[in-house]
Amino acid sequence: ADWQTAESDVVTIGAPDIRYKVHSLLLSIHNLVGNIVTVRMYTSVNGMERRVYEQSFDATADPPGLWIINGTLGIHNALRVTLQSNNVADNGKAVDYDYMLEAME
Repeated sequence: ADWQTAESDVVTIGAPDIRYKVHSLLLSIHNLVGNIVTVRMYTSVNGMERRVYEQSFDATADPPGLWIINGTLGIHNALRVTLQSNNVADNGKAVDYDYMLEAME
């Protein structure tokens, strides 16, 4: 994605009206060089998508793998994860991710 041009989607976890437990979410920023890399998460709150998390990292100083969720987070709507960098050199670079999801009965 063009991470510097605009905030871009990394992954969407879950689906509307289906309950899940997200146990972990990791993002890899090892390909990026921006000193302000911002991760945001959005989900539906009372029918409107709202930002529920935002944190900035430095790809040149922070670890190349980031624990964004480290513990159990219950969701019942899609959780959209985005990333934005302040460095044009990051456009087109791969941002890897991994997550663990458990369906709830």
